Amino acid sequence: MSDQRLKDIVPFVASVEEGSFTAAAERLHLTGSAVSKSVARLEARLGSRLLERTTRRLEVTDAGNAYYQTCIRILEELAEAESVLAAHRTIPAGRLRLAVPNTYGRLGVMPLLIPFCQQHPEIDLSLTFSDRFVDLFDEGIDVAVRIGQTVDLPASLGCRQIGREKMVFCAAPDYLQRAGTPQNEAELMQHRAILYERVDGSTKPWLFTTADGHPAWRSVPYRMALGDVDAQVQALCAGLGVGQMPTWLVHAHVQRGELEVIMPHCQPHGLALTLVWPRRKQLLPKVDALLMALGALEISPPLAAPALDQ
Repeated sequence: MSDQRLKDIVPFVASVEEGSFTAAAERLHLTGSAVSKSVARLEARLGSRLLERTTRRLEVTDAGNAYYQTCIRILEELAEAESVLAAHRTIPAGRLRLAVPNTYGRLGVMPLLIPFCQQHPEIDLSLTFSDRFVDLFDEGIDVAVRIGQTVDLPASLGCRQIGREKMVFCAAPDYLQRAGTPQNEAELMQHRAILYERVDGSTKPWLFTTADGHPAWRSVPYRMALGDVDAQVQALCAGLGVGQMPTWLVHAHVQRGELEVIMPHCQPHGLALTLVWPRRKQLLPKVDALLMALGALEISPPLAAPALDQ
């Protein structure tokens, strides 16, 4: 990469982010003419229009947006390389991108991130909430928290399993007063089930453990199927039926007495909680600090003793 090519990237990125050549010039302490000429030179070299000039502001073209995403990754890689080589490299600093599952990210990860950010004020945290498995390289993610199996990971990715979900059957106290408390699998199957509905329209079966310790999935006739776990919890708390949920999701509701754990002897392990990161970033102080903080994540918190003793 020539020096001029790199010099042209910086004014282009600033122009996209500021929305005008004038604002970009003020940010970079240049003249508006210098910024405009730099972007024009870049467009000429690429043979593609990156920005549409209007009387009010700049509009980014599709090609410009794609090039912008590439440019910011390049600039961040350079910044990270410099941070490693700097004399104060032991101090975690810079932009840090973390991807977490929607609900577990709110309930399990955020309580750890708040003290983490307070402890490391030099880190600028960007947090993505998504239940899909994000591509760490394409989307510039430094660390991802995943619930589910991590099979066939490339050698370029590091992975650490934190634990496994513990699944419990639960229902609202008023529902159990009306319908009775099941004591075994056969009785449980007679109750109104509230299931999770997958994206393809199928429902997630209930998980049991066989006498020899193996997992066994059972398809269940259901009263309600919902494609959102928070909605499942709401339906359970409203007394609409019985569900099988991970302890991290219903822990607070059990503590408050809104839900009761039934069949406490049947608490199989569910999906694994893992941390995934690009191995080349592991030695960066900011990534190493985040991995250490996330090592305290808990996926199977203990539930209230009174609920388990019923």
